[in-house]
Amino acid sequence: MSKRDYYEVLGVSKDAAVRDIKKAYKRLAMKLHPDRNAGDKGKEEQFKEVKEAYEILNDDQKRAAYDQYGHAAFEQGGHGGGGGGGFGQDFGDIFGDIFGGGRGGRQQRQQRGSDLRYNLDLTLEEAVKGKTLEIKVPTYVGCEPCDGSGAKKGTSAKTCVTCHGHGQVQMRQGLFAVQQTCPTCSGKGKVIASPCPSCRGQGRVEKTKTLSVKIPPGVDTGDRIRLSGEGEAGEHGAPAGDLYVQANVRDHKIFVRDENHLYCEVPISFTTAALGGEIEVPTLEGKVKLKIPKETQTGKMFRLRGKGVKSVRSHSTGDLMCKVVLETPVSLSGDQADLLRQLEQKMGSSNTKHSPKETGFFDGVKKFFEDLKT
Repeated sequence: MSKRDYYEVLGVSKDAAVRDIKKAYKRLAMKLHPDRNAGDKGKEEQFKEVKEAYEILNDDQKRAAYDQYGHAAFEQGGHGGGGGGGFGQDFGDIFGDIFGGGRGGRQQRQQRGSDLRYNLDLTLEEAVKGKTLEIKVPTYVGCEPCDGSGAKKGTSAKTCVTCHGHGQVQMRQGLFAVQQTCPTCSGKGKVIASPCPSCRGQGRVEKTKTLSVKIPPGVDTGDRIRLSGEGEAGEHGAPAGDLYVQANVRDHKIFVRDENHLYCEVPISFTTAALGGEIEVPTLEGKVKLKIPKETQTGKMFRLRGKGVKSVRSHSTGDLMCKVVLETPVSLSGDQADLLRQLEQKMGSSNTKHSPKETGFFDGVKKFFEDLKT
């Protein structure tokens, strides 16, 4: 008996896309499946025909051969459809992507232990220069008596008799086969008959670990250091997660950090600002001399190259930016106050020369009010 054209069987055109072929098969399979047509031999034969057509047209290589040679391409060597397992298996293949996967299910993978984060406070000096520190981390570690298996010493976990080690069971609900997590082993595929008394069958116990952490020079707030395998141990011998040590650099009394640069304010006296001189400024490596030119104004920024922070990534070194701030004398004696008044009197007649900013400012204010009147 000659076979019908496979495209005709599925009711699709010869240039139909794979998704259209699959869609047509699903529609016909639901209509013709023997579970919905018990005892109807005609529908059963039609279902076989639809299944055979789908198996050929859904496979790129088989479809190409069929398009070129027709049914003759599969008359030798048994490459055609029609054979195979029972209807439940065939129907499960096409709908497996919707209802939980292929035949028989798959055993669940061991779940890796959780990652942990440890917030580590550092001084600016520790962050810039680097240091090795010890930290204490409360976590789960593998149980030593059972070696992480969860089973009492001398015993071992047995393959689950319900799911036969797959971790999932298949339950038929009318037309469809639905996979669910095995209720006996909770998806693990194995059952522990005699749990370890130390860990109660979990394969891990709570413990505070002491770890040594090497802080590389140049870390900044928000930088993380990963310690592989130092997180929580997984259950029943599963691998441990990782520990992330996150740096938090505390505020400094003198310096403010901005990426690789450091900033600080340095007070200078009225005399030094006016006449110039040399002052000492702090750096993270000690004191250095800074030359102040005469007539320096408050707020002027001086750059000390290479006195900042060495980057942990690029290894380039930033600068130290020193902002000088003029300090007004306080707690003056009477004689000292008189001397300042005398100085002011001597400078008063030529204030434009000695205080150009002040003169320019008040000239601008005067012009502003004059413009308002016009």
